[in-house]
Amino acid sequence: MYGDAVTSFAPDSLVLNRKLPLWYQVSQSLRASILGRTPEASLRLPTEEQLAQHYGVSVLTMRQALKELEEEGLISRHRRRGTFIEPGARRGAPRRLLGSIDAIVAQQSGEHTTILDHGPEPVPGELTEYFPGAAEVVMYRRLRCDGDSGEPTNWAENALHPDVAAGLDLADLERWPMTKVLRDALGVRISRITDTVEARLADPRTAELLRVPLLSPILHYTGVTYDESGRVVDVARIRYRGDRFSFSVTLDAAE
Repeated sequence: MYGDAVTSFAPDSLVLNRKLPLWYQVSQSLRASILGRTPEASLRLPTEEQLAQHYGVSVLTMRQALKELEEEGLISRHRRRGTFIEPGARRGAPRRLLGSIDAIVAQQSGEHTTILDHGPEPVPGELTEYFPGAAEVVMYRRLRCDGDSGEPTNWAENALHPDVAAGLDLADLERWPMTKVLRDALGVRISRITDTVEARLADPRTAELLRVPLLSPILHYTGVTYDESGRVVDVARIRYRGDRFSFSVTLDAAE
């Protein structure tokens, strides 16, 4: 599709939401593809024209999306040579979060993931409201480390509805964030994700996994994912090191 130089990198498709700026949606989708690429993928991106055609947007919109990624340090653009992914780009920069699923995928991407354990468990008491009538959920616990330094940045627990977890491939979960696995690998039609971020103190397990002092400040993220029928399919609880994560929100104040 993109020529011999770039056939090993193909960005994900994108369903555009007309309520959000097109350049922003494209930049977040491309960002998620860059951070979730396979090791053998080419560092050279398709041309602006090819990417614009792929996403169904104008070249001007595509140029603005690429500018966003360049300012973040994920790509570099060279006159006559093309656009290239920066192999050593930092993944810890603050993200603009305007409410798209691709923004959430991008937020979770770009780190080395180790699966700590997984399997069916009784529904935790604090999650019973999300899984009414269910006797158990399938729990996945993962540790994420910085791709460059190997330093732990966060660890995650995902409680999945059993019939959703039945088709999950662990290899996908090692490569991709859970949101992307649900949407792209399992075909879940996600209608919305409710996010909560709060300050907490590191419990013994969090302190050990993240290599921080006991009771040191951490950011605790809870994400509840709903399918198009309104059913909860996943509850994610992620503990972030306070010194390795920042959260930036942009609100559109249009009348």
